[in-house]
Amino acid sequence: MTDRSTVVFLIDVDNTLLDNDRVTHDLREHLRTTLGESCERRYFELFEELRNELGYTDYLGTLQRLRSEDRDNPKLLTMSSFLVDYPFKDRLFPDVMAVLERLGKLGPTVILSDGDVVFQPRKIQRSGLWDAVDGRVLIYVHKEKMLDAVRQHFPADHYVMIDDKIRILAAMKEAWGAELTTVFPRQGHYALDRKQVDSYAPADVTIERIGELLTFDLERLYPSPLYPAG
Repeated sequence: MTDRSTVVFLIDVDNTLLDNDRVTHDLREHLRTTLGESCERRYFELFEELRNELGYTDYLGTLQRLRSEDRDNPKLLTMSSFLVDYPFKDRLFPDVMAVLERLGKLGPTVILSDGDVVFQPRKIQRSGLWDAVDGRVLIYVHKEKMLDAVRQHFPADHYVMIDDKIRILAAMKEAWGAELTTVFPRQGHYALDRKQVDSYAPADVTIERIGELLTFDLERLYPSPLYPAG
């Protein structure tokens, strides 16, 4: 049985630790250069359709759908290598590894991400995040609906969830209440969408960038009886 921790830090990946908006921009540029503007436009139309169907982004699944519409385009074959071999480590936000190291001194750090079962693990591995959290990685279709599983894998007296999506933070806070401290880094297009942000209850803590946790007073993330002495 997994030992119970005083606190577990649950941390999202896309636009929380890794600048996924930059990844998407690079993908758009590559599609436009390699396959043309119409193909780039069609890829992202299919991308949104598939996201609405599945509830998460599926880059490789979108590529397969694009291929089904254009069965004899050998240039499409180069796209898989662009995605699978993309230098995700170069797209980590500043100070991410130092933040994970600091949090890890207080409790287990756990990647908690939405995504598919192939590309999302690859992204986390190639970025170096998998090793940075010692393989503590959970990937679900809707992570906010899998909290019982999270608790079973990583039992704790208290949890801290760090995520750029206020919707996810609000859903988890509603489920776990005082057991959870929510941290909202205002990074990426979801976090900067004022209409979406205003639609949900605010997070317990809001920061402008993930690197702020290097100097943040971490006592604010714990109920006071739980904060480690010294």
